[in-house]
Amino acid sequence: MQPDMKNIIGVRFNPIGKIYHFDSTSLPDLKPGEHVIVDTSRGRHLGEVIQVLQESPPRPEGGWKSVERRATPRDLLLQQSWRNKQTEAMINCRARASEIGLLDTIKIVAAEYNYDGSRLAFLFSTDQEEKVDLKSLRKDMSEKYPNTHIEMRQIGPRDVAKLIGGMGACGIETRCCSKFLTDFSPISIKMAKEQGISLTPDEITGMCGRLRCCLIYEYEQYVEARKTLPKRNKRVVTPKGEGKVMDLLPMSDKVVVLIEVEGERPQQFAFSREDIQPWDELEALRRKSEAPCDRHEGGGCTCGKSKNKNVRAN
Repeated sequence: MQPDMKNIIGVRFNPIGKIYHFDSTSLPDLKPGEHVIVDTSRGRHLGEVIQVLQESPPRPEGGWKSVERRATPRDLLLQQSWRNKQTEAMINCRARASEIGLLDTIKIVAAEYNYDGSRLAFLFSTDQEEKVDLKSLRKDMSEKYPNTHIEMRQIGPRDVAKLIGGMGACGIETRCCSKFLTDFSPISIKMAKEQGISLTPDEITGMCGRLRCCLIYEYEQYVEARKTLPKRNKRVVTPKGEGKVMDLLPMSDKVVVLIEVEGERPQQFAFSREDIQPWDELEALRRKSEAPCDRHEGGGCTCGKSKNKNVRAN
């Protein structure tokens, strides 16, 4: 290995959590599935090795944090022991927040110990736009847990939904964010419009009160498919005759066309992209084929067309 090369691994601290990169040069033989103690911006934590990168990613500002050592069976038991105390810590924090009149301002969502109990983070959410003063609550929790570093960490509504879990707005038993989403992508109304989804709030809003994460799942495929499919209300020629495009089915690369036949009730049919042709292009070709030849009057043309109806083609 070159002197400037690093062994970079991906570590996850929660089952459906974001993957963070660490320098494991001191332990080059680490494998996915092993547990390690790493140094983070929030102290020492225990995580699971998820991936071993073959090539080093772009170096982050300040460099990579290091892997300190492999986790021992004692570390794993210690982590489980402190996790069992998290619910009690959350209840105590909620009770104190209620006593000092903060429950109308914030909601204590969860409490998280690190693996050895030296750090305790209380996760909270708030609808307040301005920063909430939690110095008093933090001081009270520090007095209740004197040998522990206390942190008050604000999280957003999507993170709250991920932590709480439960049924999704679409009816699935486990919300996507709690089941497999490790990170949240920016979502916009444009994504719903592009896919022809109703903009009714109930249709596009998740349990977190924000736009549903699933709006991005097929967005790029819709954008690409629409580049090759005719737009709505365009006239096209199909194997069943001319018609008007009523709807697009980008995922199946098809369009729904309304065919009107004289004396019959209009019907809608789905046609693949290969089976339709733009009416305006065919009409332009037809008119071009029927147009008289500009060179005929000059002679030497054998196309059989003439601007002058009295002139015969040679």
